Formats: sequence, structure tokens, C-alpha cells
Amino acid sequence: MEFDYSIIQIILVFVVTFIAAIDQFSFLESLYQPIVMGPVIGLVLGDVTTGLIVGGTYQLMTIGNMPVGGAQPPNAVIGGIMATILAISLKLEPTVAVATAVPFSLLGQYGVTLIFSAMSPMMSVADKYAHSADDKGIEKLNYLAMTILGLIFGVIVTLFFIGGAAFGDSIVGAIPAWLMGGLSAAGGMMRYVGFAILLKVMVSREMWGFYFMGFALANIVAGIPALSGSALLLIAFIGFGFAFWDYQMQTKFKTANAGVMTDGGEEDGI
Repeated sequence: MEFDYSIIQIILVFVVTFIAAIDQFSFLESLYQPIVMGPVIGLVLGDVTTGLIVGGTYQLMTIGNMPVGGAQPPNAVIGGIMATILAISLKLEPTVAVATAVPFSLLGQYGVTLIFSAMSPMMSVADKYAHSADDKGIEKLNYLAMTILGLIFGVIVTLFFIGGAAFGDSIVGAIPAWLMGGLSAAGGMMRYVGFAILLKVMVSREMWGFYFMGFALANIVAGIPALSGSALLLIAFIGFGFAFWDYQMQTKFKTANAGVMTDGGEEDGI
């Protein structure tokens, strides 16, 4: 089992990681999301299908992760890209690749924290630029920070990409079957942990009815052979319908309440 990579693939992996790292904190176009990066890296390495599967699996795992203050969650850029690289270059199962990429995501988490800490003294410089209305100076500081972040992420992923393709085969071959099975189970479970974290943050008591209704509907639709292939898409349309209906109703209520004039009651004669 050997994966041959070209210099073009190495450069493309670096460039994609560089852009994704900047997008996570500056562009904010969601290009860095694993569901996007997985197919892109898969395209670079010649296996879009595996990239999409791994990206979707990793996306579910990180769907509930969010930074709180200065605390950073495991980094989705390095973790998602490395999971795809491991799955394609080492022929790993998607769930195994996701579990194996967790240490890389932690490395990205430490890297972001280190970069933020190192750049914090530059805030006083930015304040001086703002006080003197030097917008060019502020732009240079932002470009500097983005470049450093992109370079660090790009170098980390590229080095592990080259090293994984060169030495990963023997390392993976040395992993016993029981450990590989454990990694597969852990990787498969992480997607549900991600959803659980998201539900803990977002779900209110008023929304539990929709949750149970969606759960039941998913099982019903998935159990019908003619509909099982497009079950997720059908349920997404139904969910969108309920959400759009609720939005319209809430908008009508707000409009109606805004038109009501409260200029006194009849009981006091005013």
C-alpha cells in the first residue's frame, strides 16, 4: 500500500490549507469547514468521494465546537484536512481517519492560541495607528497576522502530508486490529458527540417537540426503501418548511403588535 504524491499535490495542499486557515478567522466564508475542505483535498489527491465522506464525518464531529472568549476548540482546519489526507494516502476507513486526526486538531488548537498570544502586544500598535487614523498601518498588521497563521498551518499540514505518505504505511501496519477497531468506533461516535454539544447549546424547551418529531420522521422515511436514498434531503425540506412557517408567523405577530397603539385603557376613562 503506497501513495505516490507529486510536487503539484504538495503545493496545492499547502495553498488550500493556507487559504482555509485565513478564512477561519478573517474571510469568514466558511471555506475552512471540513465539509468544504474534504472534497477539495480529495480532488487534489484524486479521490473526491473519500474526501466528501471524511469531510462530512468530521463536520458532524465539530458542529457543536465554538470558541468561547480566548479559549479555542480543537482546530477544524488542520484536523479536517489531515483526516482526509490520512484516509486517502493510507487507505484508512473514514471513521478511523477522523479519530486518528484528533491529535492534529489539538496541535492546531495550540498553534492558534500561541499565535494569538504572540500577536497580542501588537494591539497597542494597532491602537496607535487608529489614534493617528493610519488605516494602512492597521491593514499591514492584519495582513501580517493572516500570513503568519496561514504559513504555520500550511507548513504543519504539508510536513505531515509528506511524512505520512512516506512513513505512515509502516506505522498503520503496526497498529493491532483491536486498536484499529477502537479507533473506528471512537471516530463513528464523535459525530453524535458533536450533535449532542450543539443541542445542549441551541435547543430550548419550546423546540424539543420538533426534535422528537424530526427523529421519528427520519426513522420512518429511512425505513421506506423508495425514499431511503433521499431521506436526508426530504427531511431537510420538511425542516425548512416548518422553520419558514414559524418565521412568517413570528413576523406577522411582531407587525401586528407594532400597529397596536397603547394610549390608555377604558377603565380609568382616559
